[in-house]
Amino acid sequence: MLFRTMNDKRNVYTFEDYKCSPDPVFSVERECLEPCPAPIVVDNGSFQCRAGWASGVSPLDQPRLVFRSVAARSRGAARSDAHVGNDIPSLEPLRWTFKSAFDRNLVVNFDMQELIFDYVFTHLGISTQSHVDHPVVVTEPPCNPLHCRQMMSELLFECYGVPRVAYGVDSLFSFYHNSVRDAADLPSTGLVLSSGYHCSHVLPVINGRLDAFNCKRVNLGGGEAASYLQRLLQLKYPANQAAITLSRMEELLHQHSYVALDYQHELEKWRSPSFYEREVHRVQLPFSGRAAGVCVSVEEKNERKTQQLRRLQEINSRRREEKLQEDQKRLEMLLSVQELLEDGSLELFHRSLVELNMDSAEELQSYIQKLSMSVEQNRLMKAETAEVEQPAEDVGEMAPDLNQDNDESGKTTSAIQPLLNKAEYHLFVGTERLRVPEILFQPSLIGEEQMGLMETMQFVLEQYPPELQEALVKNVFLTGGNLQYPGLKERVQRDLLAIRPFQSHFKVSLARRPALDPWFGACEWALTNPAEAQGWISRQDYEENGGEYLREHCASNIFIPMKLNKTSSATKQTLMGKCLTDTSLPDTTSNDKDNDISLA
Repeated sequence: MLFRTMNDKRNVYTFEDYKCSPDPVFSVERECLEPCPAPIVVDNGSFQCRAGWASGVSPLDQPRLVFRSVAARSRGAARSDAHVGNDIPSLEPLRWTFKSAFDRNLVVNFDMQELIFDYVFTHLGISTQSHVDHPVVVTEPPCNPLHCRQMMSELLFECYGVPRVAYGVDSLFSFYHNSVRDAADLPSTGLVLSSGYHCSHVLPVINGRLDAFNCKRVNLGGGEAASYLQRLLQLKYPANQAAITLSRMEELLHQHSYVALDYQHELEKWRSPSFYEREVHRVQLPFSGRAAGVCVSVEEKNERKTQQLRRLQEINSRRREEKLQEDQKRLEMLLSVQELLEDGSLELFHRSLVELNMDSAEELQSYIQKLSMSVEQNRLMKAETAEVEQPAEDVGEMAPDLNQDNDESGKTTSAIQPLLNKAEYHLFVGTERLRVPEILFQPSLIGEEQMGLMETMQFVLEQYPPELQEALVKNVFLTGGNLQYPGLKERVQRDLLAIRPFQSHFKVSLARRPALDPWFGACEWALTNPAEAQGWISRQDYEENGGEYLREHCASNIFIPMKLNKTSSATKQTLMGKCLTDTSLPDTTSNDKDNDISLA
């Protein structure tokens, strides 16, 4: 029965181990330059970055660049030696050198962000040595801090000299795009659930504008799910820990996981052997002769012993040679000091003894004799070793004699033991398929003390009156790369039915392309909003209002300017009086007083 199950090909899969190929350097199409420069749309995600043109022409209506938002650069390496995105063919060998521009979903490392922008502009065919004459649309996280936006605007305006910039929330761009596609009346009211690589968000949209005061974030995403799956499988298969890499876990997560409608009931189903055999996914690992379960013949063992013995002999011979050279140099130096005594140079001789940390000529003579004997012994040992060492084939002939008693038993074992133990070259992914996505709804499974996605949605809904709650739940929208699991929409509908009052109505919809719709929504917004429309930040706006300034639009954050505490007139007079009557201060001129008053 076990042998038949292991050879069942229904649920046997292999790892693709996808390797990236370098992106080509495109040339700027004429449609992107005439009649005016077309906007560049950059979906700046923490997992993937997508970039392309908003030109409205059919060949350019897809993202031209899709790559991981990481850069590999060793410590101390030059900036030109950094590898970005798809220039890294395989992620695992260089994962320890990865540097990201993100801390969770916020851009904080703007050196890495500049490398990503260089990569985008260069591969789109724009020279970054001069000004970038195209407007840029960039996505940002919900409730982006003012400092992060300020640094991003400073980078785009000062470093690249872009004429205009527009910022928008990625999930709201996706919401906008799907509302336009469904011919919905804008502005609309709804509840947006998004989940990315690091974070998940619940965003209430009222009359087409984001209600930033009631937005909530859950610090769970696809990255935590992949790490959890990696820990589960490494504990299950400790002999294959090196083969269970994070990249392969992301592949398992995207292709083999699903969300259970009823988690506890689904776990009970997996207790049935027939259900397990039908639903378990066997993922074949790449074959390696060094892995456990592969029989090694006696000839291979003897060959390994021969190679090991040869390496040890070479190491010992090299060490003896180095020791002999050092002793010879030391002996020559001591003999030169002894010649000073024989030549009568007593002052120089005593000075040399002090440098050698010796007290008398007798001590020098004793040390010379001992060192001469050591040099002579090393020379003899070197000569004897050269005569005694045997060729590698002689050692290989002697090894079977040492194992003559066990030769027949070893051959018998080789004949009986199979060359491939399938249980050690397959990962049986069973309950892990539903346990890993469940952390979105139950973060306590990985020890996180925070609410799940549906509990957060319920908390957000409770902040509104019943009439507005009804309007929000009639348009629940799911988007984000971490919400593509099969069965997730049905699970949200079931949990929402349990949350809402009896006979209440609601509607749950999933984005057509949860991972790509933010880019398409930003592209569609850029096409429908020309340069004079609201939402674009010009260079004049940047210089007058600062880098944190934001022009709001249907898919943007809410701009809350930083309020500085202004000093009252009475406080100003008090401060001025203290400055003028303080005896510890030196006498100031009228100009200095004016400066003090202006500062106060």
